[in-house]
Amino acid sequence: MPVATPDETGYLFAARVLSGGPAADLSYGTVYRGGYPLLLTPAHWLSDDPQTVYRLIQAENALISALMLPLALVLLRRCGLDRRAAFLVGNATALLTGVVFFAEFALTDAVLPVVVLGWLLLVHSWLTAGARATASPARVALYGAGASALAAYSYVCHTRGVILLVVQAALVLTAAVARWRSRGEAASAAAVLAGVALAGTRLNHSLLPVMYPNGDNDLGGNLLQRLTSLDGWGWTLSLATGQVWYQLAATGGLAGIGLVALAMLALRRDAPGRLRALALAVVAVVAGIALATSAALPDEQRVGNYAYGRYLACVTPVLFAVGCAVLLRLPRRAAAWAAALSAALLAGSAVVVGWHAGDRLARYTFTPYDFPEISFLTWDWTAFRLERATLAGLVLLGLAMLASRLRGLATVTLTALCALVSTGMIATANERVGAPLVREYTAATDVRSIAGPATTPVVAVDGDISWRLRLPLYYWLNWTATIGFDGDHAPPREADLVLVYWNGKTPAESTWKGGAPPGWRIVDRRTSPNDGWVAWRRSG
Repeated sequence: MPVATPDETGYLFAARVLSGGPAADLSYGTVYRGGYPLLLTPAHWLSDDPQTVYRLIQAENALISALMLPLALVLLRRCGLDRRAAFLVGNATALLTGVVFFAEFALTDAVLPVVVLGWLLLVHSWLTAGARATASPARVALYGAGASALAAYSYVCHTRGVILLVVQAALVLTAAVARWRSRGEAASAAAVLAGVALAGTRLNHSLLPVMYPNGDNDLGGNLLQRLTSLDGWGWTLSLATGQVWYQLAATGGLAGIGLVALAMLALRRDAPGRLRALALAVVAVVAGIALATSAALPDEQRVGNYAYGRYLACVTPVLFAVGCAVLLRLPRRAAAWAAALSAALLAGSAVVVGWHAGDRLARYTFTPYDFPEISFLTWDWTAFRLERATLAGLVLLGLAMLASRLRGLATVTLTALCALVSTGMIATANERVGAPLVREYTAATDVRSIAGPATTPVVAVDGDISWRLRLPLYYWLNWTATIGFDGDHAPPREADLVLVYWNGKTPAESTWKGGAPPGWRIVDRRTSPNDGWVAWRRSG
């Protein structure tokens, strides 16, 4: 069942609406776009059982995320590795925690890494096609259309995709101005970009009145306020640094080597212009996502505000693969410089995070789900350890550097090291984070023993029940658009089952304000660390 609330439930409900099912009121919450739910609609067509739908979605995620291996292999081949080395490092890339772990959940993070890497390969093919005599006009057009379609689809999936959309538009414009592509080829790519983006915008707008009838949490307002004030820029830059720190620590500095290498390539005057533009585009995507998401993020008084990994996880496989290729291809001295710069970036970003967050890293809420890699590196799933995680990342970077210098065994050793660490991260995240959350949420929200489409067609849910429980309850109540009501007032008369807020301490019979009318009885009661509820059913 979904445990990453409200993200998973938001996408599941959007998919339910798109497949013709009932809506769920997510007013005043984050808007979940329709691009990813569009992929989930077949699961809802195939089954009405919530658990079966969820299993089908997990299988779909697995098939999509598994595309990371062939795509990474192509990327590594273009970075100059031979077939054997590209295949080995490609496996390590496909095993990254951000690729595998989040694919187990109904999240855009299951598909965005593949979308971003697919876009990068297609736009590279499009920009460099003129250098190959075998590139036919039809193939060039397909490259451009494919890159634009993926960039626009990422925009339809998540607000992070806005950055990819803008970067792709800039590349298309640059290609036309620099005459890397003809005006017709650029116009064709631009038309696909605009067409998919406009169609996606209509799709997303169609969900707003259905799922957010009273409005959302106005992340756009946060973004505007932060980017137009000095305090806002301080917040934004510090949180963006925390996102970069997370990716460097989680990959043992290898993503940092990739980021440094791309930045250096973008600055090299003797490098081909097309490759410089592409390297700059990737760096811009990293910076843009980190800055935009940090500026829009509300202060939720959680550690994840100051160091967070999911937003940049869609770009991490690219940085990681490039970093591995740099270590394996560069001479010893150049590789040592790249590793040193990555280490400096990791340590420096840790200083910024610690300086800005201060004791809030210990006082604010620590959510283990936000830190699957960092918790493994520090071997602590109860608290955030900035210094320990940074030191672990630096140690892994040193081991990777040593592994890449072993003659004849460099690729195998580096791949084995990375795969072993990633497998440990995924296994412990499932055991320490995923499984406990499923047990907790199932015990607190599974209402199948008391409710069903035949016995309780109309269900009312008290708005005082926290969203952490209320949204999973909506997941199980998948046959009806539940009626919300204020717990200080009487439940709707047409309801057959009423779920009322309960603090777990007062008598359950007192939860119906003013006393239950004749014919109503309690059929269940549940508690959780946050709050609880009591189920009242009308007799007969």
